[in-house]
Amino acid sequence: MPTGTMEIDRSSCLDWFRRNRRRSEEIFASVRPEAYYDRPIALRNPICFYEGHLPAFGVNTLLRRGLGEPGIDPGFETLFERGIDPEDESHVPGGSGNGWPERREIRSYADQADRRIAQAITAGDIARADNPVLSGGLALFTVLEHEPMHQETLAYMWHRLPYERKIRPAAAPAPDPGGAPPPRATVRVPAGRATLGAARGAILFGWDNEFPLRVEEVPAFEVDVHDVTNGDYLEFVEAGGYGREDFWDEEGWRWRVEQDVAFPAFWEKEGGRWLWRGMWERVPLPEAWPVYVSHAEASAYARWRGVRLPTEAEFQRAAYGTPDGRERRHPWGDDAPDATRGNFDFLRSDPAPVGSFPRGASAWGVQDLVGNGWEWTSSVFAGFPGFEPMPSYPVYSSDFFDGKHFVLKGASPVTAKELLRPTFRNWFRGNYPYVYATFRCVKDSA
Repeated sequence: MPTGTMEIDRSSCLDWFRRNRRRSEEIFASVRPEAYYDRPIALRNPICFYEGHLPAFGVNTLLRRGLGEPGIDPGFETLFERGIDPEDESHVPGGSGNGWPERREIRSYADQADRRIAQAITAGDIARADNPVLSGGLALFTVLEHEPMHQETLAYMWHRLPYERKIRPAAAPAPDPGGAPPPRATVRVPAGRATLGAARGAILFGWDNEFPLRVEEVPAFEVDVHDVTNGDYLEFVEAGGYGREDFWDEEGWRWRVEQDVAFPAFWEKEGGRWLWRGMWERVPLPEAWPVYVSHAEASAYARWRGVRLPTEAEFQRAAYGTPDGRERRHPWGDDAPDATRGNFDFLRSDPAPVGSFPRGASAWGVQDLVGNGWEWTSSVFAGFPGFEPMPSYPVYSSDFFDGKHFVLKGASPVTAKELLRPTFRNWFRGNYPYVYATFRCVKDSA
């Protein structure tokens, strides 16, 4: 987390803010009006909430908490304040269209918020060293990174919407199913160090769980070159893996039984053939795509294969480490992310065949470590020793240090390029099946 004074590039930040807002408008425009109050995922807030939450978060974080300015609408700033998964359906606010404001009211509020926030970025005192919420531009960067994170949330929510309740954008690319999956292969990563966090002040911005610096010694291991594909996972399904309790941990098995889970949430079966539930259309199951599953399902598959999920430190070593002991900014090196390096930054709505971006490979030759799907690790989400909540968003991480959430690394097709840094950590419950999350397996090596 940056400290002290710094010179903020206001023009670049304003461009970023406007780019975020344009993308959000495009995302909400792809939902038909009659679906505006839908909850495509039961334990998510309804669609309308997020169109109010994004501007309200900026008002609450930058204008009110940071600059000490009055808000725009106290009722909206309370109603739309907390964008976290409800614990159960009884904690979902509203509950029906009648419990929420009309869309024209939400849009009017958003327009006012956009103008106020743009004014603050242009001329506000937004990097005051004597204010911990503003120091180093903390509140501003919190707002700028918060919106694309929620855009990813919206994308996987939209994935659950019936096709007749959304509008396919004219520019949406057709899915590329690819051919046969590549042969399964592993590479040995020798023992070495992995950096998991950053020293405070060492990077322009980071969320609180990215600090402080943490370095781990990682024993040698073998890692899959490619993510586990739909074709690989189909073998597990057809071998009866969902009926074998011995492959599942206690909580995962209970979830599988209670929810009657028999295959991944992105798969469908019709007339004896497997299909992929794409964003805009269903397609025959692309066996070369990475499989998207919950942590419970990934762990069960790994046990079936006699291997395991990587730790967070092993992922870091495979992704950013090098044979000469240095660590790179990205798996491919220090060059900025672009469309040749991976499937990220809203390049597609669905995955690409594994191995489609050889220019994004790590120093060890491991493919797709950033993009094409977040990657589950075996590490339980927790703060690093010396963790401190961030003044601009004190409950961002700590509410989830409950032993029930697992760290994910990498990025998905709809992860913004600004989030592609080695220290960024994502997390979800082990039985959450809707996120764009895949995995690869590892095993110990002498």
